[in-house]
Amino acid sequence: MLDNRYETIDNLTSLYSYLHTHKNMDLNLKDKVVVVTGGAKGIGRAIVLALAKEGAIPVIVGRKQADNNLVKAEVEELGGKAIAVEAELSKPEDCKQAIQKALDTFGRIDGLVNNAGQNDGVGLASGSYEGFVASLHKNLIHYYLMAHHALDALKASKGSIVNISSKTGETGQGNTSAYAASNGGRNALTREWAVELLPYSIRVNAIVVAECATPQYDSWIQTLDNPEETLKKITDRIPLENRMTTAEEIANTAVFLLSDKSSHTTGQLVYVDGGYVHLDRSLIKE
Repeated sequence: MLDNRYETIDNLTSLYSYLHTHKNMDLNLKDKVVVVTGGAKGIGRAIVLALAKEGAIPVIVGRKQADNNLVKAEVEELGGKAIAVEAELSKPEDCKQAIQKALDTFGRIDGLVNNAGQNDGVGLASGSYEGFVASLHKNLIHYYLMAHHALDALKASKGSIVNISSKTGETGQGNTSAYAASNGGRNALTREWAVELLPYSIRVNAIVVAECATPQYDSWIQTLDNPEETLKKITDRIPLENRMTTAEEIANTAVFLLSDKSSHTTGQLVYVDGGYVHLDRSLIKE
């Protein structure tokens, strides 16, 4: 929508100059400190780089500092600033320390992206108590702990939380009880936190991912007997353009939800999936 600054523009030359200068939407994220878990790989890395391009300061949290540092270097190549924090998020004490490192460095947190996790195949028949609980720690419990420890800082900044989730919490997948339960929990916590944090103007939303091209996904597909044939069957089921969602498409949505351009959006489960979950199955290629 044209804003009232166009009232001062009285010729096409001035209009062209204005549009050329303001061709990109400013998400007002410059110098905002955003913690991103699993920020060294796949979707997390894409979110870190998207934030850096908007002038935000990502806090890259991941289990291998060498990987974290590679993405930090990418941010710096873009002219941005970031810090890398090594943390094994299945350990509660590491969650607390990661948030404290961000606060010690910058004194504030403006956003949190809970993203780290792994579809680890802990099924009902094939799993165990120990495996199920360990998977919850890997995929769900640190979502709670990161938000819990960041909460005072987010209250001070009226920040935003984005939880990355998966279709398995809604559609099921088979042989992945713990991961499906974790994603159902991620979705439920998104709605619960959105309600609890209304008095503080903290918005909480989730992005639900279906079939997204990431290194982790590529590694999994290569473990199958006919990886290329299986991948084609999967992409044929994705209604929009019959292709995988890219990590950058997830990242662009995450950055928008973190920004004040989505200032009245909270408690939403946003499906960035090419229509995979909700569109008519008759659209699937034969």
